[in-house]
Amino acid sequence: MAAIHLSRGKNKEHSMDRLRNIPKLDLILKDERFLNLNRKYGEKLVKLCTKEGLESMRSAILAGGDGEHISIDLDTICFFTERCIEERSRSSLVNVINATGVVLHTNLGRSLLSEKAAEAAARVARNYVSLEFDMESGNRGHRDEAAAAVIRELTGAEDAAVVNNNAAAVLIVLAAISKDSEVLVSRGELVEIGGSFRIPDVMELSGGRLKEVGTTNMTRLSDYEKSISENTGLLLKVHTSNYRIVGFHSETSVSDLSNLSKKTGIPLYVDLGSGSLMETREFTSEHEDTVQEVLRSGADIISFSGDKLLGGPQAGIIAGRRDLVEKVRNHPLMRALRPDKMTLAALEATLKSWLLEDGEGIPVKHILTRDKALIRVECDRMCSRLQQMGFEASVREVSSASGGGTLPASDIPSYGVHVKAKANSLLSAEDLRTLLRLGEDPVIARVTKDEVVLDLRTVREWEQNIIESKFSLIAKGWW
Repeated sequence: MAAIHLSRGKNKEHSMDRLRNIPKLDLILKDERFLNLNRKYGEKLVKLCTKEGLESMRSAILAGGDGEHISIDLDTICFFTERCIEERSRSSLVNVINATGVVLHTNLGRSLLSEKAAEAAARVARNYVSLEFDMESGNRGHRDEAAAAVIRELTGAEDAAVVNNNAAAVLIVLAAISKDSEVLVSRGELVEIGGSFRIPDVMELSGGRLKEVGTTNMTRLSDYEKSISENTGLLLKVHTSNYRIVGFHSETSVSDLSNLSKKTGIPLYVDLGSGSLMETREFTSEHEDTVQEVLRSGADIISFSGDKLLGGPQAGIIAGRRDLVEKVRNHPLMRALRPDKMTLAALEATLKSWLLEDGEGIPVKHILTRDKALIRVECDRMCSRLQQMGFEASVREVSSASGGGTLPASDIPSYGVHVKAKANSLLSAEDLRTLLRLGEDPVIARVTKDEVVLDLRTVREWEQNIIESKFSLIAKGWW
């Protein structure tokens, strides 16, 4: 034991000697190599990263092992510094391959923009543009007018406005139309849709007074009629984004509420949540009323998301009666909730793709409506290649999901590759999923019954080659 303690003591003394040989920071920063870094990255970042580099070097030396072989010279310190600069300069938003089959995956950024939309956002980002400038009159204009014009044409609404997401749209509509008055809403629609976004909380912030109508599973038109008073300022119908009530259940339709609205003069607001411009039965068995159908059914004002079934950037779209939209547009909250020029450019490009029926211009529509038979062909090809690498792989039917709080009761038929490690491997399915996620070109997959499942509905063709390359590295033990 004494010999071991003596050895440890000598190692510690040796490490301390090496630490004392590390040059002082002010001397390091005067070296020509670091002066060059200053010119390239700026003195502040170089000084910070040099400090961090020195700390990394000290920790490695004290830890022993490979740290014993670290050279204490300016070239090594410069290496540690540059590595730190690279890590700090790298974006924290990493491109990933979505093999989950969840098309509008909230954690992965929801909808994919088309090339046209991405190019439009990039173009305005680099240039001065006519954001709030009327080119004909030379006067100030509305920043969302171009997008609003396309929304009017697509939906038949009298007017439209754009804010930065649908939660903001709900807040500003309630604040502009129902402040200090009662808002009638079904108990079954008092939802929380994630991120602690709750309708009662938003109602309180807006200044409206919530008045619950009916019961959780049963709300009739007569319940609304009996609840109306001289203080009622708005009828509100909310899309139950993340769940469905089944069994003994009834809700009041938009058309019935519209008739009540016309009879009483109380506006009807429908929060559509995701909001679809296409017939959802193109890709699933569940019908979801489109934006156009809800407006034709008599909603006075509606709101929906830009980055869900619409397939655009994050935005909240408000459409309906001109007088109500104008109230929203003139509300003081609009300045706090308005979108920037990149969002508006991408949104306008996306809306025009819908207007021109340009399927390639809306990646979300393409992914949702992909032919199941073609997905099967891609799965068969990948399965064969993974088997050749030694993995246990098979192709089976799976259910994709639209995600993002849309169509919660609907599955989208698809195919997936189910993968296990080699029979003699100690890797579990969770290990495989982790290895796919780490390193370059992260692949996000799911695990079911101790198998990694790759749903290729959400994987583009060129990404499939990357997935196969990652499995090849795993098979060779290069991880």
